[in-house]
Amino acid sequence: MPRDEAALARDAGAASQPKPSLLILVAVSAIGPLALNLFVPSMPGLQADFGIPYATAQLTLTLYLIGLATAQLVYGPLSDRFGRRPMLIAGLWLFVAGSLAAAAAPSIELLIAARLAQALGGAAGIVLARAIVRDLYGRDKAASMIGYITMAWVLAPMVAPSVGGLLDQAFDWRAGFWLLAGAGVGVVLACHAYLHETHHARSLGGGGRGLIEGYGWLLRRPRFNAYALTTGFTSSVFFSFLAGAPYVMVEVLGRSPVEYGLWFILSGLGYMSGNGLAGRFSERLGVERMVALGTVVAFLGAAAALGLFLAGALAPWALFTPMMLVALGNGLAIPNGIAGAVSVNPRLAGTAAGLAGFLQLGLGAATSQSVGFLQGFEPYAVVYVMTLGALIAVVVHQVAFRIWPEPSTGSDDAAVER
Repeated sequence: MPRDEAALARDAGAASQPKPSLLILVAVSAIGPLALNLFVPSMPGLQADFGIPYATAQLTLTLYLIGLATAQLVYGPLSDRFGRRPMLIAGLWLFVAGSLAAAAAPSIELLIAARLAQALGGAAGIVLARAIVRDLYGRDKAASMIGYITMAWVLAPMVAPSVGGLLDQAFDWRAGFWLLAGAGVGVVLACHAYLHETHHARSLGGGGRGLIEGYGWLLRRPRFNAYALTTGFTSSVFFSFLAGAPYVMVEVLGRSPVEYGLWFILSGLGYMSGNGLAGRFSERLGVERMVALGTVVAFLGAAAALGLFLAGALAPWALFTPMMLVALGNGLAIPNGIAGAVSVNPRLAGTAAGLAGFLQLGLGAATSQSVGFLQGFEPYAVVYVMTLGALIAVVVHQVAFRIWPEPSTGSDDAAVER
């Protein structure tokens, strides 16, 4: 769709505004993953508290992922049309409401519903932080910035399982939700005060039809699908781990939620390191090479975990040390895959971020629930599912980018008409 004069004028005015604080972008993108990881160590206790099967308790994780995935389909295109800031603030207030409802939930059904509302709100920060970065930077620079932002905010999800385990041990599983509600209020008030609008060329038009057409345009672009699917299957390895590791640690190996949280720090360090390397080298090496390297590293880590368990090494280190390598690979691949996806058409950055995020978290939800189901038959199902997801990511990337090689310009930043 051609850009009209009003959109060009708005862009010119936007160029003179200061860029949003990096701290704000870190905070808004961290709040959803923080809520995901803080609660994970409490799932076995939740199962005992409500007297429910583990597969039912698993729904508090799976439906959270589904909520995060689905909501991104809404926030992304609406932010292309109405702006990033109003959609972000609305989502964050919904996150606060969902956190308060979860803290007070008297039944598993209401807790699951509250977790879904929490996810629908938290999704705003994930998708819109990515879109804001793409508003401000070109493709390879955006990959570097997403890497740096993720490296910073991953500290919160990294320590979240330890904090969640301590809160669960000192109080109960509800304490974490009170903490999340307070954190959400702080973040949304900061956005009210310090986050200005970054997307000013809102000339898509067409109402709901225009939003659907944006998705159709992206889904007809093979390179978008290649970026999104590679990122999705790479992420599925991590979500499989989130679903299965607490069960293995607490129920199979007889360790405490606190110990799970402490071991989990290894994967956080790996992910932080990978994103730091992405921030440093993405501009120099380019998106394609970084995605290729990340997918291979993640596969090697998952395969190492599978090999150790098949060899009889049934101990926390045999699960968490290879997971550190998986997380390193994820940190290399995911920021670059997302930056590639949102750069296929920069004017549809929000729509692309939402659709790519939906595929990423949708695959995560499917694999996490698969792990929860399979654990009833095979206690170490998590390592099998992790390895399969990592292998698919490698194959998708290698095949897709041989069929649809890098454009001759080396960038997707050129203007694209819809």
